[in-house]
Amino acid sequence: MPLTAKHRAALSWRTLLPWVVGALPVVCGLGVMNWQLEQEMQASSQATTRQVVAQVEHILDNLASAANTLLPLAGSPCEQAKLTLRAQVTRNAFVRSTNLFSHNTLYCTSLFGDFDEPVNPADYVDGTLWLMDGNSVTPGHALLVYRASDGDRGAISTVDGDHLLTALRLIGPDEELRIRVGDRWMGKDGIVHKGVPPAAASAHVLLGSTRYPFSVQGGYAAAQQGRLWRSHYPALLGLLLVLGAAAALACRWQIRRASSPRAELRRALEADEFLPYFQPVVRQGDYRWAGAEVLMRWNHPQEGLVRPDLFIPYAEHSGQIVDMTRALMMHTAQSLAPYAGLLEDGFHIGINITADHCRDLSLLDDCRTFLQHFPHGRVVLTLELTERKLIEPTPVTLELFEKLHAMGVMIALDDFGTGQSSLNYLRQFKVDYLKIDQSFVALIGADALSVHILESVIELSAKLGLGIVAEGVETAAQRDYLARHDVDFQQGYLFAKPMPAAQFLEALAARPGATQLPQRTPPEIMRG
Repeated sequence: MPLTAKHRAALSWRTLLPWVVGALPVVCGLGVMNWQLEQEMQASSQATTRQVVAQVEHILDNLASAANTLLPLAGSPCEQAKLTLRAQVTRNAFVRSTNLFSHNTLYCTSLFGDFDEPVNPADYVDGTLWLMDGNSVTPGHALLVYRASDGDRGAISTVDGDHLLTALRLIGPDEELRIRVGDRWMGKDGIVHKGVPPAAASAHVLLGSTRYPFSVQGGYAAAQQGRLWRSHYPALLGLLLVLGAAAALACRWQIRRASSPRAELRRALEADEFLPYFQPVVRQGDYRWAGAEVLMRWNHPQEGLVRPDLFIPYAEHSGQIVDMTRALMMHTAQSLAPYAGLLEDGFHIGINITADHCRDLSLLDDCRTFLQHFPHGRVVLTLELTERKLIEPTPVTLELFEKLHAMGVMIALDDFGTGQSSLNYLRQFKVDYLKIDQSFVALIGADALSVHILESVIELSAKLGLGIVAEGVETAAQRDYLARHDVDFQQGYLFAKPMPAAQFLEALAARPGATQLPQRTPPEIMRG
């Protein structure tokens, strides 16, 4: 409920929105950073894989050069060729061994000289390259073999798998790299596997050589992305959290500002939700309605009617009461003016004002505009001074009251006897009426001291020539007591409760001899 004591708030968009706003820069920032990281990982994987391909091609260039140099010797006796085979091994850092074969039989090696071992051309991809899982000399140790042939004879050169392993480990220490030749592949473990190598979890890249029948597969393991996050972006992560927290706090501040009592009252004023309620004031003797006090009610769209004690004090504290009172006076005039014939001449309309209304002369224009809605003399406007804020007797205030009296507007002291400055007001300002607070009226017949105070107030008003109105009359005993003491006017639930404009006008029309309301009441009269 507006401006009430706070209750435990249910989960609502006002609660969730700051979290959403705070999470938005974090989520967006993380998304951008993750995209950037993936792009960097992809680019790095691409570059690393390309370097490995280039390095392996460089190694194979050495093997091919050695094999092609030895190719003319294929078929010649091993005794004549073996020194040349060994010279190629000595001169080339990557060549581990060189060999000659004829009629698909390996007959000469740089290591053993004469040799006898079958050569199967089907083992070689495109007849040139074979990734071996060791040989008879070094079983289980990876070798890459290059074969150059001329018919059924040719030369074979090999490179130790450690050279390949060095390229994989040094060029891409943080990446998963695998060399594939046909259906065989080797990773950083140095073991030759058969089949298709598994794809990397992220930034997967597959590059094939354009010169030799092999390919290199690169990428990163699943855990590597998290490690890169922690090593590359701790400062940015902290900044994102700070920005998210700042955005959430700013959003919460804006929501609280937009839903603050001041903002809520301003919204209600713009929506014309403040309505006049009328509580009749009866005159002494015949108890006919001599006027009415206009009370402000808030017709909230969700909460319905809001009690004035829940919003009037804050409106006075925030200074919004002036605009609210101006709107109330206009609403009252527009509601009653079409039915001015129901009002007796000199019908009193009482409206509460505070110290905020007395700081300049704009109240004069508000009162003048109000009175212009009615025939001359039909309505007497009475401004009731409240004491929630002290009214200082400044030159502006004194001029204001003087001009109000000249206009025919009367001044009453509301809740007389309960404030700390009531007697000062009587001395400083020209006052026409005193309104006895209902707390004194309620003690009639119950508290002798309070009754004496009440009688003193009545006697004081008579000596000062002031009219007097008793508020909060609820019993016949109170009514009769006040009548015996010549109290001019009475107001309270005994006579009528505060009522909306439509009900007030209907009650006026129902009096004997009163002009009847039209059959079709304007919609604005039926509000409330």
